[in-house]
Amino acid sequence: MTPQLKNSQKQVFPELFSAQLSAGFSSRDCGNMSLCYGASGNSLENRKHFLAELGIDYRSIVCAKQVHGSGVKRVKKQDSGKGALSYDTAIADTDALITDEKNLPLAVFTADCLPVFLYDAQHKAIGLVHAGWRSSKENILAKSLKAMQNEFDTKGKDIYAAFGPAIRSCCYEVGEEFKQNFPAGLIKESGRLFLDLAKTNKKQLLDWGASEVNIFDCGICTFCQNQDYFSFRKEGASCGRMMSVVMLKN
Repeated sequence: MTPQLKNSQKQVFPELFSAQLSAGFSSRDCGNMSLCYGASGNSLENRKHFLAELGIDYRSIVCAKQVHGSGVKRVKKQDSGKGALSYDTAIADTDALITDEKNLPLAVFTADCLPVFLYDAQHKAIGLVHAGWRSSKENILAKSLKAMQNEFDTKGKDIYAAFGPAIRSCCYEVGEEFKQNFPAGLIKESGRLFLDLAKTNKKQLLDWGASEVNIFDCGICTFCQNQDYFSFRKEGASCGRMMSVVMLKN
């Protein structure tokens, strides 16, 4: 099931959750959202305008210093604003954020890596995961779900998950060394190997007990649709970043 996309406010969960969540991802026309990659001179203003559409104060988001690892951090009210106005204040060495606090928006930044939105509808808790190939190799999504289980008593049947824009298997060619770590996420075509990040992370969800009908995917390939989304592989290290954000409402 693919959720409807609305202008620059890209919905990732079905409309039935709109009363409980503010969640979405930016596109290229929203501008660069990163404070440390790409042309960042207008990034704070870009964040302000994009987040206003979602009813979120740009000064309150919680951000991480993403390192392509598997660190998961539970955040609380006192973490509000970390990384919102300065990269230096973001939470260090973290690629996944979880919380059960209302009105505390979580944010990650991507330009080919897969953003994964998590919602425990039973216990009213959320997570946001930055899942590139390195983090996926380290099972960051499974570790995030385990952390939600430990912190909020989350169970597989309670989880709704959504995948944002990322480089897809149509464009993500990798080397033979990936066979060892991604036996279920590789596609071989004409003697070439392609990695399916969404499939790899979907398997982590299913193995953990999530229901397939509760997993949603926007299906957007950042490489194919580079005119609308930033792509590190296509543009290089100087490219900007999209923001994915999720917040529990009152």
